[in-house]
Amino acid sequence: MPQFQTPLCLRLGIAHPIFGFSHEPDVVVAIAKAGGFPVLGLARDAPQDIPAIVRDVEQRLAGLPYGIDLMLPADVPRQADPQSLQAALPPAHVAFVAGLRQRFAIQPPSQPSFFTAHARSEALFQAQIDAVLNSQACAVATAIGLRAELIAEAKRRGKLTFSLIGSLRHARKALDLGVDVLVAQGYDAGGHTGTVGTMSLLPQIVEIAGAQNVPVLAAGGIATGGQILGCICAGAQGAWLGTLWMAAQENHTPPALLDRLVASSSEDTVISRAHSGKPCRVVRSAWIDAWEEADAPAPLGMPHQQALTGDVFASIHEHNSASLIYEAAGQSVFGIRGPTTVAAQMQALVADMDSAFHRLCGLVR
Repeated sequence: MPQFQTPLCLRLGIAHPIFGFSHEPDVVVAIAKAGGFPVLGLARDAPQDIPAIVRDVEQRLAGLPYGIDLMLPADVPRQADPQSLQAALPPAHVAFVAGLRQRFAIQPPSQPSFFTAHARSEALFQAQIDAVLNSQACAVATAIGLRAELIAEAKRRGKLTFSLIGSLRHARKALDLGVDVLVAQGYDAGGHTGTVGTMSLLPQIVEIAGAQNVPVLAAGGIATGGQILGCICAGAQGAWLGTLWMAAQENHTPPALLDRLVASSSEDTVISRAHSGKPCRVVRSAWIDAWEEADAPAPLGMPHQQALTGDVFASIHEHNSASLIYEAAGQSVFGIRGPTTVAAQMQALVADMDSAFHRLCGLVR
């Protein structure tokens, strides 16, 4: 079996050009142990909780490399809390959501979560940044937003910096700030994403990043080893996958959400502002569809949309609501066919890369 280690793999000390994003520590540990590079998403975690999460992960990794991802949009208040934001919500939006709560018989969540206890703000972001910089993570990634101070300080501490970008404009800004690795995230991706498809975006980013010898990863809609190999052929040094891991038992996905993901095709993911206030690709559900109805108001911006609906998101996950449950998910959902494990997924991806390589050799003369 050929080895598909790119220069970035060798730099990070990983066996496979597979970069796995997850909010779940168990997934992160399993990806690392299977030879990939895991990236722990901490944008949904309270700053005071991050040190304990990181200590646990690092103890279990026992020196294996990993990264941390944060979401740092610029257009948020300096300070905010759910209560003050809720007090300022437009009455029409409050009434609309109250109607949906009644229509769908949504129960209040029984315990606090990030989505009910916190509001995205500059103060929150700075506290998250401080906690992340104090970790032993060898890389820091930003999914939304570029912060010059974070990039400079992370590099000063010897951490690689990654930036997920969806356009040439964002790529140029990241390069100007000295970002070490660009992640070309196409429209196909789950979560907050742009307007250009992965296969159109990737060669453009490879071209401008290559002029500065900056490695590029591909993200968005990737669920097979053949796709990973194709991205490498297009100039990427690996692929960034997120949606696929929600099928793994290590993700502890609510059963209703896993059922929805298994039953969904790529067409069942949609870009909606109803989740966060920013364009976010999610797997559709009755809750998401309700925001597309004729009488629905336009979703509020970030962080006000979370203040309006964060308790609903928390509730439908807590109560495993079959009709309402949703999550950020990319068009790679086609690769979710049933419950599995991270080890099995990694093995399948690597084997499919090998099959794709031999298939290519058989086709090309």
